[in-house]
Amino acid sequence: MSHSIYLALDFPSWEETKHFLNTNELTGIPVKVGMELFYREGPAVIEKLRQNNHPVFLDLKLHDIPTTVMKAMQNIARLDVEMINVHALGGAEMIKRAKEGLIVGNAGTTKLIAVTMLTSMNKQVMNKELCIPGEVEDNVTHLAEFAQSSGADGVVCSVHETKKIKEACTNAFLTVTPGIRLAGTEDHDQKRIATPGYARNQGTDYIVIGRSVTKAQEPKLAYERLVKEWNNGLIK
Repeated sequence: MSHSIYLALDFPSWEETKHFLNTNELTGIPVKVGMELFYREGPAVIEKLRQNNHPVFLDLKLHDIPTTVMKAMQNIARLDVEMINVHALGGAEMIKRAKEGLIVGNAGTTKLIAVTMLTSMNKQVMNKELCIPGEVEDNVTHLAEFAQSSGADGVVCSVHETKKIKEACTNAFLTVTPGIRLAGTEDHDQKRIATPGYARNQGTDYIVIGRSVTKAQEPKLAYERLVKEWNNGLIK
């Protein structure tokens, strides 16, 4: 097990989640819970995972007016998860109030992570659909800098932006990188992707991986390969 690797539990129910973890002997590993599972099962699924010693990254990407996000964070803080995220595009005030909510709820022990640009986006989508000019990397770095100044502990970004963010925000500022794929597996709907070894070599702090493991023919072996690649820093 590596505390730098979060396995995305993108299952529709707790029963399927529990079956997967138990069948593949993955009890206690760090996991990411996203909207699909949380909206079906609610806070109870976090409590069940915590009872089985799973560190949890709660991936809800809050994006609302500052007061609403602050109040939501006060409740989320009571779940005692390792990390929770908001959209950086919600603005500096929203990020500040999110941090306030966590501090009120659990003295700020839960890390606040700001999502920069989703790894499903590329330059064309950013420029033409969102009307945000410039390069993806430059916009991600800008979002990281103001997220840091607003109280965030780190950002969600692609592996390819990690080094520039570390240079701009210092190594202490955390980078959480989804879009991780084992070599030879499908990209699915991600565009800015990388292997675990490449991510380690780029200096990211945490990686998030899902279907390369959960959809593998032998998930336990795929997870073990993931940990090995991360630990060894293999590029392939």
